[in-house]
Amino acid sequence: MVGIRAIGAYVPKHRMAKETVGWGSPSERAVANFDEDSVTMATAAAIDCLHGLEPHLVDGILFATTSNPYFEKQSASTIATALDLRRDIFSEDLASTLRAGTSGLRAAADAVRAGSAKNVLVTAGDIRLAYPKSDMERYLGDGGAALLISDTDVAVEIEAAHFVTTHMVELWRSTTDAYIRSGEDRFITEEGYLPAIIGAATGLAKKTKLTPKDFAKAVIYAADPRRHADIGRRLGLTPQQLQDPMFGVLGNTGTAFPLMMLAAALEDAKPGDRILLIGYGDGADAYALKVTDKIEQARAGRRLIKKHLASKAKLPAYENFLRWRGLLAAEPARRPDPLPISLQAAWRDAERNLRLHGGKCTACGHIQYPPQKQCAFCKAVDSWVPVRLSDKQAKIVTFSMDYVAGTHDVPLVITVVDLDGGGRALLMMADRDIDQIKVGMPVEMTFRKLGVIGGVHNYYWKSAPIRA
Repeated sequence: MVGIRAIGAYVPKHRMAKETVGWGSPSERAVANFDEDSVTMATAAAIDCLHGLEPHLVDGILFATTSNPYFEKQSASTIATALDLRRDIFSEDLASTLRAGTSGLRAAADAVRAGSAKNVLVTAGDIRLAYPKSDMERYLGDGGAALLISDTDVAVEIEAAHFVTTHMVELWRSTTDAYIRSGEDRFITEEGYLPAIIGAATGLAKKTKLTPKDFAKAVIYAADPRRHADIGRRLGLTPQQLQDPMFGVLGNTGTAFPLMMLAAALEDAKPGDRILLIGYGDGADAYALKVTDKIEQARAGRRLIKKHLASKAKLPAYENFLRWRGLLAAEPARRPDPLPISLQAAWRDAERNLRLHGGKCTACGHIQYPPQKQCAFCKAVDSWVPVRLSDKQAKIVTFSMDYVAGTHDVPLVITVVDLDGGGRALLMMADRDIDQIKVGMPVEMTFRKLGVIGGVHNYYWKSAPIRA
């Protein structure tokens, strides 16, 4: 049996809501912070997915997105390093189509069935830009999802699948476009979306002899609420069978969208439930999934969708969103321009910067970050082993606030934290409320982007308030 062993999701903390000045919509949508992108959100979802599991069991990683930070440079390898995965794994970016997430599910399952891997991690994340104040912008959202595909402890069996591939220019973004372009809605729906989704669902039904009544839930991609309700009726599904697409609280998260809806469906699923999963983009991918008695094990201890949606902060103004996305000019900091990133130093320091490895002294047992040649406690030289710190929680020892640092999020908060189990680190703080920061405050590690210099995306770890 091949299927989903573990699931994970990530929803950014911030929302644009009816209280957001200048937003002009009664609905909410998730908004990635200025230091988040598709890579950091996919990483966060993968951390949620691998909760309680040993990262070294992963044999391969796939990253699905339409908003890759690089046009030429793999991002799956960055996520793998941040997750502290083994080096002898395969990695691949799946891009340029909205169904890259569900297509990744097929690629991962095929690898496991073929015996070339035992556990393959499928990650997805998107941070897409629509024209400001457009209808599309209202329905978009930011987020990430992750699935661990395996033949061991399978919580959701992949019973069957059917695929449809079509050529149609309906949504597109070239290398010179900042925003998603779109064709006429009626044409897209009637000639693109409906034929592809119905064709995939019909093909799956012929293979499996399953009818709409056989599915407890149907997870179906749609660009907006109207199309989602319409496709449900056309497929003969009741409103109760349709998984809530979370328009109005999350938004359409691109490649991650069907996988995030699947994660939401699996939060309430029972053994024996069948789930219809359909992803869309340049065709459609349809899957018949069956929940097993391992489902509780797959979701235990994970935040998934409900907890992430409940943990939120509302943006005060639409202007914040524009500034975070670089769409609103702002006076730069009155200080020298940042120095170029040293590629040699970044490569040399990847263990401590991306994997967040500290050093544990083999003589006295103290943990230090970054690792030291000579132990600061017992003075032993070259007597340490690496230890992963990214999965540790911590407490703030002291902090400072810099109001002139030129950050997008004034003030820049710098924390000194003591990590659970040992080790002390100096880290910027993300997703913080300055009125709630105090000494002794519990925090967790979060993978973020420090900035982009010379086209190089500089990733690192920050501290952040613990999200329930």
